[in-house]
Amino acid sequence: MTIFLFFLGFVVLIVGANLLIEGATSIGKRYNISEILIGLTIVALGTSLPELIINVFASAYGETDLAISNVLGSNIINILVIIGFTAIVRPVMITPVTINRDIPVSLIATILLGIMVHDSVFTSERLNELGAADGILFLVFMAIFLWVSFKYRQKDPQDKPGFGIIKPLWIAIGYILAGLAGLYFGGDWIVDGVTEISVFLGMNQSEVGLTIVAAATSLPELATSIIAAIKKNNDIAVGNAIGSCIFNIFLVLGVSSLVHPMPFDSKSLGDLITVLLANLLLFIFIFTGKGRQISRMEGILMLVVYVGFIWFRFGG
Repeated sequence: MTIFLFFLGFVVLIVGANLLIEGATSIGKRYNISEILIGLTIVALGTSLPELIINVFASAYGETDLAISNVLGSNIINILVIIGFTAIVRPVMITPVTINRDIPVSLIATILLGIMVHDSVFTSERLNELGAADGILFLVFMAIFLWVSFKYRQKDPQDKPGFGIIKPLWIAIGYILAGLAGLYFGGDWIVDGVTEISVFLGMNQSEVGLTIVAAATSLPELATSIIAAIKKNNDIAVGNAIGSCIFNIFLVLGVSSLVHPMPFDSKSLGDLITVLLANLLLFIFIFTGKGRQISRMEGILMLVVYVGFIWFRFGG
């Protein structure tokens, strides 16, 4: 039953996140909150809500290996799998704002994470962990990123995406309440099931978080990016995945480390290095080949790199 609830939890979690975002967006529009601000906060948060909820539960239960591996696994999948697969569907042009702002911030966030989880190297501390001070700093960086993004969007009058119609207030509130319930039960079932799944598959919790949990929570980003690529919405196709990487480090790990300090296992160092290399590989591909784009061949290479990472991590 626990394993069944583990897999059902992902469905409930993702549906709950969508209901919460839809209800909150409707209320935001009802009270004349800028669509730009809605897009940068409520809607953008939606892509990282599954990771956030799972990490909050994992941190509260002391399952810190799951919390960190979930973020690292999600970021690896966001770049190598989601952007790679999207480029195979249709070569993806990269917009200037993604090149000049989002990708560098994702790279900087990864480097900052690497510094913060190595307290013993940079300070007199013996234990490497993400603590409350690290979490506060991450949230400050998150606020700065949102502020800069908001200022940039304000300067572009064409950049005003619509987010659907305004629903009756009681329906919007019902969506929010149902979404919160879905997030609570979905997150609880997933974290409860990780131990049993890890025993069943002969994996430890960090490995389950790096693969199964990370892949399942990345499904919304994958679907969004593929649809965006088909519709030639290049900024959404890549920006969605990169934005999720930024939110995962600054917001998800920021909040999680406030809930409970998260020791950093040396086994996760290779995963962190893979996130860094994935960011660098994306940056290199943008400036090679024809134009500022990710070609089909480069997309295939990104998937090959991910398969190689999985083989090396678990089979090598």
